[in-house]
Amino acid sequence: MSSAPVKPLLAVLRGERPSPAPRWMMRQAGRYLPEYRALRADKGGFLELVYDSRAAADITLQPLERFGTGATGLHGAILFSDILIVPYAMGQKLWFETGEGPRLAPPLAESDIGALVPDWSRYEPVYETVRQVKARLRPETTFLGFAGSPWTIATYMVAGQGSKDQAPARRLAYADPARFQAIIDAIVEATLPYLIGQIDAGVEAVQLFDSWAGSLSPQQFERWVIAPNRAIVERLRAARPGIPIIGFPKGAGAKLVDYARETGVDAVGLDETVDPRWADAHLPAGLPVQGNLDPLALVAGGQALDEAIDRILAAFPTRPHIFNLGHGIVPDTPIAHVEQMLGRLGGGK
Repeated sequence: MSSAPVKPLLAVLRGERPSPAPRWMMRQAGRYLPEYRALRADKGGFLELVYDSRAAADITLQPLERFGTGATGLHGAILFSDILIVPYAMGQKLWFETGEGPRLAPPLAESDIGALVPDWSRYEPVYETVRQVKARLRPETTFLGFAGSPWTIATYMVAGQGSKDQAPARRLAYADPARFQAIIDAIVEATLPYLIGQIDAGVEAVQLFDSWAGSLSPQQFERWVIAPNRAIVERLRAARPGIPIIGFPKGAGAKLVDYARETGVDAVGLDETVDPRWADAHLPAGLPVQGNLDPLALVAGGQALDEAIDRILAAFPTRPHIFNLGHGIVPDTPIAHVEQMLGRLGGGK
């Protein structure tokens, strides 16, 4: 009788502390890989890749095929998709301008969310990607799904694009909190079935990305970050018990403590501005953490990279820890530096 494969990353999310620390990288499937660039050139634009389930599955698996899995490789696969699939399914038009990023129309600064006509079939190709990856994934590798958190999604939906300081959404939240609450509530309702669908298709843990959490005042953070994330966590846990949830409120700083205590997430991602020693001292005892190498330290490589890795590992002598970046890997990251990092983490000092 064979035993179940050991999944170190999943073990950390359940409160264990395997050694060495398991690792994956945010945006590990993407533009720094020549095989990704080649596939994108062949297939077309970014959204076309997301909606080509076979191509998206190939991209999800590319970093694992290049760097390997297990003790000297990666322990997690992160679904190749985009956080803006949720507003796209809610009824906004979505496209990507070359060199400028995503666009959504109509912007909710000028339109009512009730006028949008949802098309939930836009989730289906993502679920098919999950199924295809699951069928090809090595048994020791944890498969992670994700969604954007409501505040971050709302900033794009209101402005129709990324915006400096997220001012359009912040202005609307102050000027008409009831209207903004309706947007947040609608995003919560759209996100729950999306995550459940990913889980049912095969992911084993999910991450909630709140990339713009750092732009809010403490009171606004409580209402627009903590409250909706708590709602998602509570309802997802009731619907699919046992699936670990990672919360990543980038830029939260000292508000991380309240976020960790009040949302109920199983693990907290730390961005590169957080002192890991502070996090270990102030976050709830035993709460798993993820992070938090500066992506630019990975670009630099050499001794600076080794020292940055060592400082992070030393900051968590007893706390369950997943090694990761403090945000997504950047396109000009040398492949050799990723290999250096994995070698260091695998005991190759």
